Amino acid sequence: MCIHDIYFDHGATTPTRPEVVAKMLPYFGQFYGNASGVYRLARESRRAVEEARGIVAKAIGAGEKEIYFTAGGSESDNWAIKGVAYANKQKGNHIITTKIEHHAVLHTCKALEKEGFEVTYLDVDAYGKISLDELEKAITDKTILITIMFANNEIGTIEPVAEIGAIAHKHGVYFHCDAVQAVGHVPIDVEKMQIDMLSMSAHKFSGPKGIGALYIRKGVRLNNLIEGGAQERNKRAGTENVPAIVGMAEALRLAVEEMDAHTQQLIRMRDRIIHEILENIPYVRLNGHPTDRLPGNVNLSFEYIEGESLLLSLDLKGIAASSGSACTSGSLDPSHVLLAIGLSHEIAHGSLRITLGYENTDDDIDYLFSVLPEIVNRLRMMSPLYEEVLKGEKK
Repeated sequence: MCIHDIYFDHGATTPTRPEVVAKMLPYFGQFYGNASGVYRLARESRRAVEEARGIVAKAIGAGEKEIYFTAGGSESDNWAIKGVAYANKQKGNHIITTKIEHHAVLHTCKALEKEGFEVTYLDVDAYGKISLDELEKAITDKTILITIMFANNEIGTIEPVAEIGAIAHKHGVYFHCDAVQAVGHVPIDVEKMQIDMLSMSAHKFSGPKGIGALYIRKGVRLNNLIEGGAQERNKRAGTENVPAIVGMAEALRLAVEEMDAHTQQLIRMRDRIIHEILENIPYVRLNGHPTDRLPGNVNLSFEYIEGESLLLSLDLKGIAASSGSACTSGSLDPSHVLLAIGLSHEIAHGSLRITLGYENTDDDIDYLFSVLPEIVNRLRMMSPLYEEVLKGEKK
C-alpha cells in the first residue's frame, strides 16, 4: 500500500475545514430548530441563517436580501437561466453563452432550446477567452440573458467579467455568472462587475457539500425553480439546511480573510509545477491562459498518453488528480473545453488537471516530480505513435 496520500483535485471538491465543521456541529443537535418556526429554538436557527446570509453577501459585495441559499452550483445555474428565460420570454427568447461552460449551464441551455429558445454558443480563443467584440455582435433585440462563467473549471482561465457585465448592461440584457470555481479564490464585487446573478457552491472553498447560493440583483425578473413553502422570501422552497448554511458562511469568511496570503502561495506552487513539468518532460503543453488563470489550477496535455492511464498510475503512487471536470469523469469523450480551445481528440485525451488547496505543500510537489516522469515515460513506451516519434528522433 502506498504511504503517500496527496490530494491535487480541489477543483472537484475540497476537504471541509475543521473550523467549519466545529461551527456547524451545534446546529445538528443543540440548535436543531426549523428556521421557519416562531419559538425560541427556531429563532436561533433563523438568526444563524440570516447571519450567514450577511457574511456571504459581504464576500461578493452584495446586499443581504440579494442572497438565496440553494443546494449547490448546479441548482443555482439552472435557477438563474431557466428563471430568467421563463420570466422574460415575452421580451425575447435569445440566450448567449460559451462553448466552454460547465454542463450545468450547457445542458440547461440545450433543454431550453427544445422549448423554443435560441442559444448562441460563443467560441473562445486558444487560451479559453471569449472575444468581447463577438459577444456584442451576438446580441439581438431578442436577447434576454448572457450567461458566462467567471473562471473555467478545467483550464482555469478567468474571463473578462467586468467587461462582459458592461456590455450586457449597455444593451439592457441580464448577465448571469457561474462563479463556482472563483468564489473564495479571487476577489469578486458584483456591483463593480455589473453581475445580475452569480452562482456559488460551498464545497469548492472548503465548505460542506450540498449547499450553495444564488445572488440575484434586486429588480431582476425570474421565476422560481422550486415551488412549495415560503422559505427564502418565497423564492426557493424547502426547509433550510441550517448546519450547511452556517458552514458555507464560515468557510467563505475564512477564504476571504486569508485570500491574499493563500493566493500568493498557490500561484507560487502552481507556477513551479508548470515550469518544472514543461522544462523536464517533452511533448507537454499548458492549457489555459498563462497568467489570467485561477491561482491553484494547472492543466496540461501529455501527447502519446491516455489521461485515464495517467490518473490510475498516479493513484497507485498515492496522488489524486483529474483529467478535467469531476462531472464528466465517467465519460469516454474528450473534454469539450479542450476541444473548444483547438486541441485534437488525441491530445485532449491526454490531459491532466492538478488543482491545489490550502493543505498542499512543496513536499507534495517534490513527490509529484519524483514519480511523474517515470510514469509518463512508461506509458509512452506502450504507444506505437510514440515509438514512431523516437524512430524519427534517432534518424
